Amino acid sequence: MKSLGFSFLLITLSPRLLLSAEVPSAPSKSAMKSVTNVSAIETESLLQSHPEIVVIDVRTQEEFAEGHIAGAKNVNFNAANFNDRMKEFSGKPILLHCAAGGRSSRALESLGAIPFEKVYHLNKGFNDWMAAGKPVSKK
Repeated sequence: MKSLGFSFLLITLSPRLLLSAEVPSAPSKSAMKSVTNVSAIETESLLQSHPEIVVIDVRTQEEFAEGHIAGAKNVNFNAANFNDRMKEFSGKPILLHCAAGGRSSRALESLGAIPFEKVYHLNKGFNDWMAAGKPVSKK
């Protein structure tokens, strides 16, 4: 009976010991910057209600010249100085997009060290914006 009492004591204490133990862990992906994916319709509404959001178009200059969201800044993801250029928007809310979502998704992955106030991603890119009939600027 004495051994049963000792076993009971170990089983009873073990969860408490495990809960109080500090186990170091590697940073998880959930600790990375939170990104909110938005559609073209959601983007239009978001930009109307939050004009402080900086729209960043990561397509090439040629693509940007063919048409873009009014007020967008063109920062080519394929340029060698992409991350340096993105630092000028540090501390601000941004909305990132490319043509279809591929380059901007990769761009998001490279921005982990830059502290933005909030990050939005036009999930299907500028193509979705145009398909939804949203206004296009060439200025």
